[in-house]
Amino acid sequence: MNCDVFDTYVTRPDGQQMHFDVIVPSGTAQETAIAFGQNYLAEVGVKESKVTAERCRFCHVEQATPEMQQAMEGCPPVAAN
Repeated sequence: MNCDVFDTYVTRPDGQQMHFDVIVPSGTAQETAIAFGQNYLAEVGVKESKVTAERCRFCHVEQATPEMQQAMEGCPPVAAN
């Protein structure tokens, strides 16, 4: 299984740059990757920051590890907000 990697940057409320990758099944729309990124920020308590299309860009495709495949198995697609 291939995964798309979206290179993502946001500015935290304290002004620091935050960088993380959003990894999704290959062929996932950018809007969905953005929604995953926004959900991640909410989970780690950085709710004030916003993931934008300009700062969440497709980077590359990679082979999913067995752990990644297991984690994604049976997961419904996330609707973009």
